[in-house]
Amino acid sequence: MSVIYILITVSLIVAVIFFVAFVTAVRSGQYDDSYTPSVRMLFEDELVEPEEDSEPSNSTKN
Repeated sequence: MSVIYILITVSLIVAVIFFVAFVTAVRSGQYDDSYTPSVRMLFEDELVEPEEDSEPSNSTKN
């Protein structure tokens, strides 16, 4: 039974270490995206499909 207490303690310590490492990485800006904003202007003018008219199409007329 004492092994369970040791395993829970060790797993909590490891979880806290990973959480601290994650918070440190986020605060240091490791997950900031500096590439996408510089390329976004190149892809702003995407092709826009024309809107369909509300009139019925000519294919039904004889």
